[in-house]
Amino acid sequence: MKILHVEAGRHLYGGALQVLYLLRGLTARGLRNVLVCPVSSEIGAAVRDDGGSVCETPMHGDLDAAFVMRLWAITRREQPDLVHLHSRRGADVWGAVAARLAGVPVVLTRRVDNPEHRAVVALKYRLYDHVVTISDGIRQVLLSEGVSPARLTCVHSAVDTAAYDRDCDPGWFRSEFDLAPGERTLGVIAQLIPRKGHRHLFQALPGVLRRHRDCKILLFGRGPLESELRRLTDDPVLHDHVRWCGFRNDLARILPCLYAVIHPAEMEGLGVSLLQAAAAGVPVIASAAGGIPEIVRDRVNGLLIPPRDPSRLTAAIEQLLDDAEGARRMGEAGKRIAHETFSIDAMVEGNIRVYRQVLAGRAGGTPPIDSQHD
Repeated sequence: MKILHVEAGRHLYGGALQVLYLLRGLTARGLRNVLVCPVSSEIGAAVRDDGGSVCETPMHGDLDAAFVMRLWAITRREQPDLVHLHSRRGADVWGAVAARLAGVPVVLTRRVDNPEHRAVVALKYRLYDHVVTISDGIRQVLLSEGVSPARLTCVHSAVDTAAYDRDCDPGWFRSEFDLAPGERTLGVIAQLIPRKGHRHLFQALPGVLRRHRDCKILLFGRGPLESELRRLTDDPVLHDHVRWCGFRNDLARILPCLYAVIHPAEMEGLGVSLLQAAAAGVPVIASAAGGIPEIVRDRVNGLLIPPRDPSRLTAAIEQLLDDAEGARRMGEAGKRIAHETFSIDAMVEGNIRVYRQVLAGRAGGTPPIDSQHD
């Protein structure tokens, strides 16, 4: 079986990292893979380093209609059995059109839970033979918008548990982030975009810092809101407690040193950074939005709060800071959840089952895919 994968992300985190895990797992199982990605992207370099096949092409988003013909030409040349679209930003619609023109079945992985207009859904989702959702929360959104359950399968995203299950190096950590001995760190790992909810955290922090002056907040990520959010932390109460850390490729080394991860997102498909935190044994405080409750089990491996509720966020952070032993137990529970539910092997096998069913259906019809979970 030969699969043509399309990933529009340039950086190796989030969905692009999931694609890399999938490609490695598929290759290990004997499937042939070709990755279509932007020119000079990190995922392209990583796949090439693995010895994989990479086709780089310009990818300019939703308005790049010419991408249809570029991908059609690649598909005709590579002759895959199936096209797997992993991204939005134009790759979802234009990629499906290209695959249809080439006469190749197409699968979409959907990673976000934002709603779409039912008229758009009715047209768009006819393009795909099947849709893989990375959480049941996303699956429920699509069901509510009229997509048939027979065309949906939830295959959870995965985490490389071995990479994050390591001890903290406290000396390196304090030096790297200019921390004093004994200071506790709360990490936020998310793009600096509105739906990640950073502003709710900044509203919650003054109440936390009045009682817990030993806290530092490390913000990991970049995005269009960075300048605006930096202005919010010019407040004297926050200024000395917030570190802007940008994008890091060494989270596996950083996460085991954090006291907790905070994720006040308003919407979230699943949350790969939360999987990484769980695998590292770090408790999580997060909004009960989208697929987050599938990772963060309230009072088991973290605390869930309503979205857009800074006062509840303040209370949850204080609760965790006041109970170090409880935080430790939650961290250990997170490791178990990561190992049992979000393994790379399970994610790879779930996608393979979808491929086989789609191809068998094209060949002559089979019973529908189990549309609940794989």
